[in-house]
Amino acid sequence: MRTDLFDFELPPERIALRPAQPRDSSRLLVVQGDGVLRDRSIAELPQWLEAGDQLVVNDTKVIAAQLTGRRIGRETEPRIEATLIKRLDSSRWQALVKPAKKLAPGDRVRFGNEGKVCLLGHLDAEVEVKGQEGEVTLAFSFHGPTLDQAIADLGSPPLPPYIASKRTPDEQDAADYQTMFAANEGAVAAPTAGLHFTPALEQALSARGVGLNRVTLHVGAGTFLPVKTDDTEGHRMHAEWGTISASTADALNAARRNGGRIVAVGTTSLRLLESAAADDGTIQPFEGDTAIFITPGYRFRAADILLTNFHLPRSTLFMLVSAFSGLETMKRAYAHAIAQGYRFYSYGDACLLFRARETEIRDP
Repeated sequence: MRTDLFDFELPPERIALRPAQPRDSSRLLVVQGDGVLRDRSIAELPQWLEAGDQLVVNDTKVIAAQLTGRRIGRETEPRIEATLIKRLDSSRWQALVKPAKKLAPGDRVRFGNEGKVCLLGHLDAEVEVKGQEGEVTLAFSFHGPTLDQAIADLGSPPLPPYIASKRTPDEQDAADYQTMFAANEGAVAAPTAGLHFTPALEQALSARGVGLNRVTLHVGAGTFLPVKTDDTEGHRMHAEWGTISASTADALNAARRNGGRIVAVGTTSLRLLESAAADDGTIQPFEGDTAIFITPGYRFRAADILLTNFHLPRSTLFMLVSAFSGLETMKRAYAHAIAQGYRFYSYGDACLLFRARETEIRDP
């Protein structure tokens, strides 16, 4: 499909720079399967679900993946910024670097500050491979838990560029940019639909009879990248590692057999579920990489309802929600959200999307 079909204008003031407080006070735009739009709040989410429905949340934890350093060993020592995007083994990471033109295979980069008391204050890495679009493979001088601790000490959580370009990240972001479910370290971006949850909301959902299930998908920096090709067929997705346990798969399959619906909390949970689903919709245990790219025309097998934030124009995520609820419906929903003052992107408000084929959805 043509990429420009997924373009829209977003006024800069609609980009949320801080999350709502409390988290479950965010607004919720309900997009029914028949295209009807309802203005609600996250706190009302339980009213739209039924006993036996199953929420699926992503329990990945954002790491301090933003590192700043300098190239060493040559006549000049330019500043280098790196965002770790994928662990390759105990000492090697794939990273996005700026400026990539300053690095070549064999170069050494020293991250950190010699004045800081942490593993001598710095962390060295060698550029092993240089790929396309600023991607490099970094082989660090430490490995295993020692490397993890060094990254935690010297790095910072990487805020999305549309926030970091407008204000300086601070200590509050370290808490704001983690979901209450965060447990398994490995993400370089938060699964932002989960940011709306609070213990009170979880309790209300449980009282409604809605189950909560955890999966893990380590979100990569590619989630922020627009599709640069003119046609979606030319876009290459970044692979992300995920896992669904056998017990979680069994619980979801049993719930569906009993009439419950699968509610994906975020596009990351949805992409993982769809990667693990058989043709008949049965969810299989899963562990490995997924680079699934969902565009209109895709036949959904696992997810019935999607809770998600508002996404960037021309992004793979806006393409995904357009596949789920229909392109024209989502364009109309986004135009409504802009006109009504909804807050967009990672710290913004949310949508509750019902599959386009569903037509009989009650209004609580």
